[in-house]
Amino acid sequence: MRALVTGGGGFVGRHLGDHLQAMGDEVTSIDLEVDVADPEAIATAVRRARPDAIYHLAALSHVGDSWAYPAEVLRVNVLGTGGVLAAARALDPPAVVLVVSSAEVYGAVGPDELPIDESAPFRPLSPYAASKAAAEQLVAQAHYGYRQPVVTVRPFNHIGPGQAPSFVVSALAKRIVEAERSGSAQVAVGTLSARRDYTDVRDVVRAYRALVETGRRGGTYNVCSGHDVAIAEVAERLCALAGVEVELVTDPALVRAIDLPVLRGDGSRLAADTGWKPEISLDDTLVDVLAYWRERTG
Repeated sequence: MRALVTGGGGFVGRHLGDHLQAMGDEVTSIDLEVDVADPEAIATAVRRARPDAIYHLAALSHVGDSWAYPAEVLRVNVLGTGGVLAAARALDPPAVVLVVSSAEVYGAVGPDELPIDESAPFRPLSPYAASKAAAEQLVAQAHYGYRQPVVTVRPFNHIGPGQAPSFVVSALAKRIVEAERSGSAQVAVGTLSARRDYTDVRDVVRAYRALVETGRRGGTYNVCSGHDVAIAEVAERLCALAGVEVELVTDPALVRAIDLPVLRGDGSRLAADTGWKPEISLDDTLVDVLAYWRERTG
């Protein structure tokens, strides 16, 4: 299978490219050298790649940062998705497009609404979440208006080695390793009470390829573990795995203006249609994230 990965130089894109190549696919990756929101640029890239499948990962994906530049987030995440869909339709035959949305589209949910399945309403609480909800509408229009072969995924929090330290688990691991090296007794943290559904990125990319192969065209799928864990517990497990004793000190600069209290997904649709299930435990992921930062922290 010939695959094109947009955002191929990013955290998930690198892991996806490795997985696709391991599965025998011919992979073309594009990243910042192609502006996905420029229709001509993305159309040219798609024509050159002649893909059977497009994995559309390219996005501005940091929830907190999206408050600072909402217009650019909308441009890249919404117009970029529209451009990729149009370029894929122009191929003969059209490429299957897997569009990566986000569980952030669900917004704040009550305890009685957990776990969240794909029928839950959109309640986006950040510019990033709003951009992903809007992009999903373009995917739906492409499917119903053009019968375009598309699949939408709503990944919950995915973590693993190589993630930028602007994301909470990677940031915690990096600070803990730095404290270990420096002998510091404190580690700065943001909100610790929020609970999230974590999946290893290497499991997530397996789900993406499985959905391109056997997912229902026009379908939407949660990608999640089905378990939520408090950030405080993740921090404690990181400290225990690193073998360090530090005090976790809240830094107001790390606290988001709006933060969802809990996200936990229902991944039964994905399991039913592909047979996928997570294989890598949270502790194994955290060990690998700590090892990643130990290699890069002097």
